[in-house]
Amino acid sequence: MVIRIHFTADDFARVRFAPRPAPLQELNVALMKMCLPDEELLFGHWRRRLLRSLPAAVGPLRDVVPAGVAPLFLDVFSDSLREGLDTVRASPPALVRAELERVHIHHPAPAPSWIRGLHRGDTDAWQLLRRAQRAAFDTALRPVWPQIQDLHRTEFTRHALTAAEHGIAGALAELAPTSQLRDNVWEFASPADRDIALAGRGLVLVPTFHWTGHPLLSDLPDRPLHLTYPAGTGLPLTPAGADGTDDALAAVLGRTRLDILHRLADEHTTSGLARGLGVSNATASAHTAALRGAGLITTVRAGRAVLHRRTALGSLLVQRDGRMRG
Repeated sequence: MVIRIHFTADDFARVRFAPRPAPLQELNVALMKMCLPDEELLFGHWRRRLLRSLPAAVGPLRDVVPAGVAPLFLDVFSDSLREGLDTVRASPPALVRAELERVHIHHPAPAPSWIRGLHRGDTDAWQLLRRAQRAAFDTALRPVWPQIQDLHRTEFTRHALTAAEHGIAGALAELAPTSQLRDNVWEFASPADRDIALAGRGLVLVPTFHWTGHPLLSDLPDRPLHLTYPAGTGLPLTPAGADGTDDALAAVLGRTRLDILHRLADEHTTSGLARGLGVSNATASAHTAALRGAGLITTVRAGRAVLHRRTALGSLLVQRDGRMRG
């Protein structure tokens, strides 16, 4: 079984490498790897630890991806989490309805009521999905995101050097070692036969560090073809400090406050932080007050909500912590 991607001359000029990692696509791949029973020796411990740590707020993702089949409107390649979540929400209603019907049509259980609400476009259903995706990212990827960013920069540089020395054909061949490019057709092994004509749309190459299988394709109308390929070490990424080694910054700030700093790369409300951390609103408020007093976060009021976000100093501490522990 092979996938054949047909290039035009314009398409070769439109091959791009994603400049930064895509939070939601990396999340999709990580959750897919978590649900597969393969490579138990290497990924079994990581898989069980992640499954135990996922909060209840992630539960709706099981409904939107029944039997491991995901709707295409979740294929989002924005390089910021907030933009990615907004892009999912802005999906064309016709695409959302068609994809929900596609992934549920062969599922034996009836779709939950909130999925039917998502099919109708209900605001509450969309908010439930957004909270689930954010909670999954905060748990599965936030602790290793500095590692992913460093790995992506390294892979970006490697690809650029290969393309400069061997041309785009050589660079493509390296992404999938069993592939071959001949007569403007790039072929590589896949679970199913498929032919894709780029027809001037171009190709975006997206490395992932949670996947070890065949390249994954996202082929949506009026968009470049996105190809996600495994670029990691073949081992799961481990959160810094998960092996029990001493963590200097956590020893100073406290583990919960350090966790809050990691989460506040994007704005969170006090109640959102409390839900994600599994603590009371009062406890979350006390921690954010301490971090604000140290100049590590800012707090603004938006209507009845209180929004927190990292300051430049807070981000610098988190980045330095990730490098020291990586």
